[in-house]
Amino acid sequence: MEEEELFSLDYGNFEEQINLFAIKNIGFLKTQVCMRDGFFYIVNGEAGKIISLNSYGDLLSLYYSEDLFAQKNPGLPRLSSEGVWKPVEYPFEFTGKIAVDSRKYMYVVGTVPKERNEQDENAKLLYSHVVLCFSSDGTVIDYIGQQGPGGTPFPFIKDIWTTENDELVVVCTTNDGLKVFWFNSNGFLRYEIPIITSKVPLISPESVNYNASSSDLFVTVENVIPDCYSQRLYVKVDYYLPYIDEESRVQSGVDYIQSMICPLNIETGQYQEPVNIPPYEVSVTNDFSKISYSLPYDFIGVTRNNWFFFLITTETGFSVEMIQPGTQNFLKREFLVDHNQVMYYSFSLSKEGIISALLADKEKARVVWWRTDLLVDSKVRQ
Repeated sequence: MEEEELFSLDYGNFEEQINLFAIKNIGFLKTQVCMRDGFFYIVNGEAGKIISLNSYGDLLSLYYSEDLFAQKNPGLPRLSSEGVWKPVEYPFEFTGKIAVDSRKYMYVVGTVPKERNEQDENAKLLYSHVVLCFSSDGTVIDYIGQQGPGGTPFPFIKDIWTTENDELVVVCTTNDGLKVFWFNSNGFLRYEIPIITSKVPLISPESVNYNASSSDLFVTVENVIPDCYSQRLYVKVDYYLPYIDEESRVQSGVDYIQSMICPLNIETGQYQEPVNIPPYEVSVTNDFSKISYSLPYDFIGVTRNNWFFFLITTETGFSVEMIQPGTQNFLKREFLVDHNQVMYYSFSLSKEGIISALLADKEKARVVWWRTDLLVDSKVRQ
């Protein structure tokens, strides 16, 4: 599919620029893009700000914590632009996670100051993340913790999502797997759902032509994403088996076997019929031999029409796989992206099925999209 570039952003510290690469920064980049109804929201944690723009790249709002913004952008004066600059009273560091609901309420993950960190009773889990909630006019409503507004910080937040009922879903990482906190549209807790890795459905290795037992399986929960409308979570599970070296007869790694989407009804706590996810097939030719192997896709989202989207990095860019469970609808396309030029990227899937991305080149950051929504719509009409 062809990429369509919408606009670009220069690197720097001014309001319409983003700061990604600083020598003093270590670890993961804290910048992520989200697109909703043609508007783009970019959390730039390296600069301590959040910006919202239209599809032409015009700046609509800039959110910042004054102390952190001054610390991360020394010497930069606060420009007087009424209605654009919106101070945030909480001194939270932005981690890059963001979601926007149909009311244009914006949810952004932040870390509380170290003196406000908490630990569980066994001192094995650190509670340091919260979710800031902004109304459609840019006002900070409150921060959301485990119990709701002003609650205890979360453990590490893997991602956040919003449903079409304007409910917030927070997915956290724990020692046993993942834990999901599901809040109503007012930010109050409805469900707390542990996704324990040892309790997810297993597959039979014999069903995929492997001579092994289920007890030999290595299981990982790759992602958990809520349904747009119903009280259901889609749990993406990857299955592996030990790889035994033929000569030494000892385990020297693991072989990827299969991926499944396991729908979880959170009202009953029961897993429903799983959906098999075809892997990405790779072939490597060496002299006169050819080796083929499979790789798991990353689960990136669910659309209003119940299309599941999966993405994987390839040598020439990215491969996207689109599946509509319960039907014969299946699509696979390639996005051509030069990895030698793109140093960082962040993807966003809209509820309509549009894949957007922030692609950081050497000279600037480009905001692009691929109209995969037209692709799935035409498939349904067939």
